[in-house]
Amino acid sequence: MAKAIHSMIRVLDEQRSVSFYRNAFALEIADRLDFETFTLVYLSNRESDFELELTINKGRTEPYALGDGYGHLAVSVDDLDAEHARFQSAGFNPKKIVEFNRDGILLARFFFVEDPDGYKIEVLQRHGRFK
Repeated sequence: MAKAIHSMIRVLDEQRSVSFYRNAFALEIADRLDFETFTLVYLSNRESDFELELTINKGRTEPYALGDGYGHLAVSVDDLDAEHARFQSAGFNPKKIVEFNRDGILLARFFFVEDPDGYKIEVLQRHGRFK
């Protein structure tokens, strides 16, 4: 059986991205592999074995075109309201909290935020299937 281990995104500024993911989601550098033309930075925390791989292509100065195929990365948190307030205080500009209900039953509560390169991240309240 396959096990998901990481997702990769290309970022323009390593320090800016590492700082964002550290402050927003408590992701720390698990490994950093430097090559001649690119650097790979693996971020993780104690909540999950899953890692976010940042790829920094050396010499790149233009922002990446995210296109219309990328959706989002999702994380779950214990207290969505507290995280939303923390994101606002940190200047991360989170979108408003949204609730999805079906037949009067709460399916999900979440908000979106964008990282410094424009990647969307969904922050979900731990509930139901979103553990």
